[in-house]
Amino acid sequence: MFKGCYTALVTPMKGEQGDVVDFKALQQLVEFQIASGVSGVLAMGTTGESPTLTWDEHSEVIIKVKGFSRDRCTVIAGTGSNCTRETMESTRHVAKHGIEAILLVDPYYNGPSSIEIRREYMAPVAEAFPKIEVIPYVIPGRTGTQLLPEDLALLHEQYDNINAVKEASASLDNMRRTRECCGESLDILSGDDDKTFDMMVDERIGACGVISVVSNVAPGAVHRMTEAALDGRIEESRALCEALKPLFGIVTVKTQEESPYGERLCKARNPLPIKTLMSILGMPAGPCRRPLGKMTKRGIETVLESARTVWNNNPEILEPVGKAFDVNIEERLTKPEFCEGLFYRK
Repeated sequence: MFKGCYTALVTPMKGEQGDVVDFKALQQLVEFQIASGVSGVLAMGTTGESPTLTWDEHSEVIIKVKGFSRDRCTVIAGTGSNCTRETMESTRHVAKHGIEAILLVDPYYNGPSSIEIRREYMAPVAEAFPKIEVIPYVIPGRTGTQLLPEDLALLHEQYDNINAVKEASASLDNMRRTRECCGESLDILSGDDDKTFDMMVDERIGACGVISVVSNVAPGAVHRMTEAALDGRIEESRALCEALKPLFGIVTVKTQEESPYGERLCKARNPLPIKTLMSILGMPAGPCRRPLGKMTKRGIETVLESARTVWNNNPEILEPVGKAFDVNIEERLTKPEFCEGLFYRK
């Protein structure tokens, strides 16, 4: 049912602190994704800054993306939250506009057990919207809780509209257990770009694609990597994975930063690095909304080094960005003025 590359879209913003959603830019980004041949897009996932948009903005972004797509690709709507009532209301609203699939992140912070996630969150939504595909999103590193394979299997058995999972547990053993419990009829989608290839070629996992962050800038290459793996062209897929690896490494950027009290670790987490790279490349991403802010100078250097490596070794990966947005990739990756305002000065 789900296979290939589904891009977790950034939400482009206007204003110094991302005060306003830029819908004109959003349409441009959707067109770029569709022209690149992706299987679909996810509106309002973590990469879309779902935690900081109001519910009205949340719904409007989803509805706009659905309209922009004109049914040329699958649109998945991120309607999950840590409140079942809010999730139901959001899903009900976007369902009126033809959304056929939703992504439900495990309820963050309040941390229900796996049994509670199944009974009090996933099941009520699946029952209320039987014509919409419900995709659980397992990401314990962000949420502090986890829908376990055993409870996912019960959901898959009970509901005809739970047929896929976005797996970002970072544990291949957990994914193998998911396949063992759920059988071959469940689609496993990678939620981590850097693990996609391994998940797809591991016969005990058998992932069928990815919900990708990196495909915001390299949709064609990520999609080709998944297609090659699905078609059994493993070495071709492996080569694409190796070519993309520098970009996979900047979904989260870790640097050691100085302070008057000594060095401390700085973690620039998704979507900050990918939006920063998009801005450098001339794509209309805009800033992140607070409390996300800017990268450090060292962080920017890490992003640039990765992008330059890809550009120098495999320019065909980033060339579509230049053509779609009428920019010179070489200039944008080498001239310092294109990084102005994108990092903290102190």
